[in-house]
Amino acid sequence: MKLIDPNITGHLPLLTLSYFNNKKELNSFYNRSNELKNYRDQIEEKHKNFNNKSRNILSQVLIEQYQSISDNNVQLSLIDDLSKSNTFTVTTGHQLNLFTGPLYFFYKIIDTIKICEDLRSKFPKNNFIPIYWMASEDHDFEEINFFKTAKKQFNWKVKTKGKVGDLNTEKLSEVFQEMSNFFDKENINVQKMISFFESSYLKNKNLSTATLHLVHKIFGKHGLVILNPDNKNLKKLMIDVFIDEIKESTCFDVVSKTNARLTEFFKGKIKPLVNPRSINLFYIKNNLRSRIEKNDLVYNVLESEISFTQDEIINEIRNYPERFSPNVLIRPLYQETILPNLAYVGGGSEIAYWLQLKEYFDKKNTTFPVLSIRSSVLLINKKHSNSLKKMNLNIEHFFKKNENLLKFYTNKFSKNKIDFTTLKTTLSDNFKQLYEVVKLTDFSFTGSVNAQEKKQKNGLDNLEIRLLKAEKKKNKEKLDKIISIKRELFPYNSFQEREINFSEFFQYYGDEFIDLIMKNTNPFDPSFVVIEL
Repeated sequence: MKLIDPNITGHLPLLTLSYFNNKKELNSFYNRSNELKNYRDQIEEKHKNFNNKSRNILSQVLIEQYQSISDNNVQLSLIDDLSKSNTFTVTTGHQLNLFTGPLYFFYKIIDTIKICEDLRSKFPKNNFIPIYWMASEDHDFEEINFFKTAKKQFNWKVKTKGKVGDLNTEKLSEVFQEMSNFFDKENINVQKMISFFESSYLKNKNLSTATLHLVHKIFGKHGLVILNPDNKNLKKLMIDVFIDEIKESTCFDVVSKTNARLTEFFKGKIKPLVNPRSINLFYIKNNLRSRIEKNDLVYNVLESEISFTQDEIINEIRNYPERFSPNVLIRPLYQETILPNLAYVGGGSEIAYWLQLKEYFDKKNTTFPVLSIRSSVLLINKKHSNSLKKMNLNIEHFFKKNENLLKFYTNKFSKNKIDFTTLKTTLSDNFKQLYEVVKLTDFSFTGSVNAQEKKQKNGLDNLEIRLLKAEKKKNKEKLDKIISIKRELFPYNSFQEREINFSEFFQYYGDEFIDLIMKNTNPFDPSFVVIEL
């Protein structure tokens, strides 16, 4: 195992990287940093602010959702604990990606489980439950209808405009057949993996239930509790928030001010990830999930003929709260309202938009959770590890762009270092002196000096490029090997964790794969982890 500083990996947005680096400018945009010592105060604050009346509603909803799970004893016991005031949760959320989607889905859940384990040791008088919040109301189907191995992409061919959680899983029998033909069916791990798919997707009617079954099969033994928030009784707890969104546009007003502050603090270098709308709610009915937009005094549901007056839409919220779905900015408040939650585990982009919400949470008198940047992992096999050692290559350098990677190793392999940085700096310094001379003698020569500076800089750039190209030819075999390794470690020209499905590794390592990730990641240290398999 090797830890790499996120400042050199390029996998985090600048805003999240600033949070990682504890930039003082961000202090007012979150509650407490993700350090174990900070959870004592977080527990006390959440205990004071959380409405315990919602615990029984939450428990009852979860009990109903787990009725379709046969081996649910561990979860039912944990759900029973939720009714107690000394029980708290740690949550991660994710889309209902086909067969869990990219690897980072696993890393988010494993971090969530491990935080709870550490909290149980640190605060034994309390109960801590890891929660996976299913994004069952999402409608971005094209983001979730596939999964990839290193050599193949499996696609689910179906269309929808409504909630993905309601999608009928019937056509997934085609994907199941594709998997059966692609993977080695004589392999015991493959047999187990394919049985996961079959028993989850082919024996349950919709995507929400199928995902519940699948994730439970993988993580149920670790005490993970899975919540589908698309529920009328849970949304009743949000009626006042939904009405406020219609009448006052509080989210828009507060988050817009936060975004302005973020832009000012970072002098325009950081742009907020999400811009609020005047109404941050969707309307759900039949096979439709569409935004609500106010025009004059009428509230229109886009892509439909549905419209309301203000009184009508407020009555609709009161009578049918399940028909209203929060967007990316209201969803976090929904989560923290119904869960006795302490922390949220999210990827770089998720943490970035959570940092836009602290003032909105304060306005709603809701405790803002600790933000935990999920673990990032690069898995390398022994073949790649041996190649790196044999060629004396450093894995850190593989996070560079290909052009910079080749330039770095060309200079490393070359007897002559072809890097004109010092020469260019000297040239710039010399021209600064020339500009001072021109300023004191005849300012009209400034244009000529400027043209000469550009000409000489371009000359150095071109010469550097040509010399590097010549050296690359001399070391072509080694450099081709480096790019070949880079393609395998960063498939589809991206980070492995964002592209490759767990099946790529589960087929060879089975449950040991999950144990290995559990053993080598630390949710309180968001360094990029390289794990040798």
